Amino acid sequence: MMSSRVIPDNPLSLSWQDSVWIPILNTSNVMDYFSQASNPFYDRTCNNEIVKMQRLNPDQLQNMTGLEYVLLHVQEPILYVIRKQHRHTPQQLTPLADYYIIAGVVHQAPDLASVLNSRLLSAVHHLQSSFEESSSFAKYHPTKGYSWDFKSQRANLEKAKKEEKPREEPSSLFQRQRVDMLLCELLRKFPLPTPPQPKSLPAAPIKSEPENGPADTKDAKNEIKQEKIKPPPEKKPRIH
Repeated sequence: MMSSRVIPDNPLSLSWQDSVWIPILNTSNVMDYFSQASNPFYDRTCNNEIVKMQRLNPDQLQNMTGLEYVLLHVQEPILYVIRKQHRHTPQQLTPLADYYIIAGVVHQAPDLASVLNSRLLSAVHHLQSSFEESSSFAKYHPTKGYSWDFKSQRANLEKAKKEEKPREEPSSLFQRQRVDMLLCELLRKFPLPTPPQPKSLPAAPIKSEPENGPADTKDAKNEIKQEKIKPPPEKKPRIH
């Protein structure tokens, strides 16, 4: 008798992978990869398991009722999306959960309630931090009452920030290689636009010189050189 694998209260924090399958993962075998017994997201009481054990055509799932898994979206070789759904009739379905396989690692996609809950908790946390920081600037004096002291507190905060060492986020070799592969795949599918080539201007026509042009210019230069510069006339002194 088949029994379903117990999943923790928060399956969004889980991930599963089988490194043996990752190099050969493709559209034709991704459902077999997802239906392994070690996968905590796979319910072995589903109709897919019945079809596999009885060696039926996968199209028979449309004529069955109950829990099933279908391949919803494919973006080879990186991303696969599998949907868990309950089939009531061949046309009526109820989606239960979505799972995405990215670089061979299986995660459960968060539902709308989990996304809203996370965003609200993040907003409340930042609001509470801002209130606590603003209240640290408030000072009270018996004669003056309440006042704000930003200079001393700000100097203390800046000093504390300088003393803190920056945290180094660790990353594994597997993560770096997978990120590089994703970037190369996106660059191959969406290449950068090539700048337009400037149009070459037509060559300016070469003007032919007149036959007598160079000779005339040479003669004019010779005439200028042959001219003698006359000295200015001498001025005669006046007799008073």
